[in-house]
Amino acid sequence: MAQTETKVLTAHVPIPLAEKVDQMAARLERSRGWIIKQALSAWIDQEEERSRLTREALADVDAGRVIDHQAVQAWADSLSADTPSPVPR
Repeated sequence: MAQTETKVLTAHVPIPLAEKVDQMAARLERSRGWIIKQALSAWIDQEEERSRLTREALADVDAGRVIDHQAVQAWADSLSADTPSPVPR
């Protein structure tokens, strides 16, 4: 297995958060570094997805693929009715 280069990052975290990391590491029988690497990777994946979705939404706006506010409001208002309106498209 090829070894990946690494870089040490230092961060000050509140003691209660550090204690939770230590508890999770003990429960999973993993190192503190492994727990932090997993958490950081998941957060970066989440932020990259959020950025991708934002760019996609902005491209829809630029292309005119939007739904009128009044149509959305009328649909939302209909949700409490016995037969709500279909989702606007």
